[in-house]
Amino acid sequence: MSPTGSYLEIDGRPALRFVREYDHPADRVFTLLTDPDELAHWFPARVAASSWAPGAAVTFSFEEDGDGGGGEVLVHEPPHRVGFSWGGEQLWFEVETLRDGRTRLTFTHVMEERDGASRNAAGWDLCLDALDAALAGTPGGAPGGRTPAWEELYRAYVDAGVPSGAPIPG
Repeated sequence: MSPTGSYLEIDGRPALRFVREYDHPADRVFTLLTDPDELAHWFPARVAASSWAPGAAVTFSFEEDGDGGGGEVLVHEPPHRVGFSWGGEQLWFEVETLRDGRTRLTFTHVMEERDGASRNAAGWDLCLDALDAALAGTPGGAPGGRTPAWEELYRAYVDAGVPSGAPIPG
């Protein structure tokens, strides 16, 4: 497995960025980013938004641990852009229709702590692989935990110089 994310800083904050392309229309990709039943196929927590209006509350929960905290909708512009906070972090999804009818997804995670970059990047890579599978019609559920695939990606990010050092659950 090869890492697909890149590390950057946005307004002095650490961030990760992932870009994927799909043979599906933008509205289909956008549905996987905002529909709770579709998010369950790839996102690391259950997502419940009171609505997708900016400022609306978003809650996150985990099957094993329960409460995953909360956030709020930052932007919702179907089918091109959605963003929400999770705790003090921000998740931004940009969906672009390409000339050939394909769709490009750019996902940016603006973090609070720099040392979590390698840990989070490995997890997001696996989550985005699950999103790829859901779009291909073979949803398997969101990955979770410290798996051999996660370990391999984590090590690759650390070896590439992406900041690390944050505690690793599990």
